[in-house]
Amino acid sequence: MAESEALLSAWSASAPPEGHAWQATVPGPALAAVAARMASVPRSFLDPRVSVAALAGDVVRQRLLSLDHESDDRVRRGAAVGLWLVASEDLVEPFTPSIAAAAGVGRAIDALALRLAPVVDPWEWLSDDERREEAVRTFLLWAGMRPAEEDVDTARSLLDARDSLRRNAALAQAYAAHRHRDEIARRLAEARAKEAAARYSSE
Repeated sequence: MAESEALLSAWSASAPPEGHAWQATVPGPALAAVAARMASVPRSFLDPRVSVAALAGDVVRQRLLSLDHESDDRVRRGAAVGLWLVASEDLVEPFTPSIAAAAGVGRAIDALALRLAPVVDPWEWLSDDERREEAVRTFLLWAGMRPAEEDVDTARSLLDARDSLRRNAALAQAYAAHRHRDEIARRLAEARAKEAAARYSSE
């Protein structure tokens, strides 16, 4: 519980408000296509001896927040599954539209590793259809997409209905407290920046 809460706190501190993320989404690939690709993740990606940092360097060439927590097996597996979805566009075939080209692809990988994996172990994404759909919808949201042919309201309600965090009352309460504190911190930072800019322009 404590470890899961710490991971959710790390995600909360870095992620923008979910409502903003939804409003910025564009149509993405078909849900079934991404789910089928996730179900086919190679064992080599899930091998604990393989460095996720090295995979990330090869696949997305950017620093992932989840790498700071890769000693947690769930985080490592969650990041590896996200990295497979991106890498598979070269190794299997591209999605239409491409998720590798999405501006939020790094954040989408972190969402799997830090937002979902602490609540539902990634092994369940591979064995349970509903948990896999939750993982795919979570990934697409934070990549800046929603499943093809779904509008924002439909996509949001379908993810909400599958959100495992909402079903875990203790973690959900802790996560809500983190989000509240982080939102206050963001607003204070914005207010200070505006105040500093006003002072600077008046001088």
